[in-house]
Amino acid sequence: MSHYLYGGQVQANGIRQHYLRYGGKGPALILVPGITSPAITWGFVAEVFGQQFDTWVLDVRGRGLSSSGEGLDYGSECCADDINAFAQALGLQQYHLVGHSMGARFIIRAAVKQPDGVLSLSLIDPPVSGPGRRHYPGLWPWYQDSIRESEQGMDAEAMKKYCPSWTEEQRQLRAEWLPTCYEPAIRRAYDDFHQLDIHQYFPQIPAKTLLMVAGKGGVIQAEDEAEIRTLLPSIAIVHVENAGHMIPWDNFPGFFTAFGSFLGVPLHVDAQS
Repeated sequence: MSHYLYGGQVQANGIRQHYLRYGGKGPALILVPGITSPAITWGFVAEVFGQQFDTWVLDVRGRGLSSSGEGLDYGSECCADDINAFAQALGLQQYHLVGHSMGARFIIRAAVKQPDGVLSLSLIDPPVSGPGRRHYPGLWPWYQDSIRESEQGMDAEAMKKYCPSWTEEQRQLRAEWLPTCYEPAIRRAYDDFHQLDIHQYFPQIPAKTLLMVAGKGGVIQAEDEAEIRTLLPSIAIVHVENAGHMIPWDNFPGFFTAFGSFLGVPLHVDAQS
């Protein structure tokens, strides 16, 4: 049985924000995907969260069905404000924040700016690059070339050269939705990976926090973990083995097992997920 309820739109922070809702019962959970991941591409993950949580998956501005195009600010500050405005517009009084990659960076800033109501933060393999730091391992041409090719029309087979380890279904979904990723929005986020140092915000994080590290992703290394633990001694750090940066794509059950009891209830991958 699917836990998907519906998709919707809400006006918040001056833009149209599109979301997908799963579950509808239990504590609220806002899931913010990564740099080129519209909400629908995280649907298979939200199905599991939806077993226990009232789960809201966002299309970050410049992606999916949210506002996009010229004239919008795609910087980290504005995208963090979007998350807080989204929660307020929907009347969410308390909520967990889960963010993958870029989304993890955004939820850190959102929670620091508006701590009231934030129950926890789950940071899924966030880029820890920044001024004077190691470069983010994902190279810009991979994003640019795949977006431009998708805009011309591509299928799962064509997506193989960009996502060779993914299933045909996963590649087909990415090929379908990647054209909604507005290239200037993606470029701004990518540049922010290198121009904005998120470490400054770790000591200000207002709620319990989990850092999930991809066992073979290369985004977060041992020295990064040590630095983050110094900045936020209470942080819980877990590793997901046999997983690259797109952790639930590589190790679906391991992704949920890694949460343990952090969110208050264990997460299970059942036959319907």
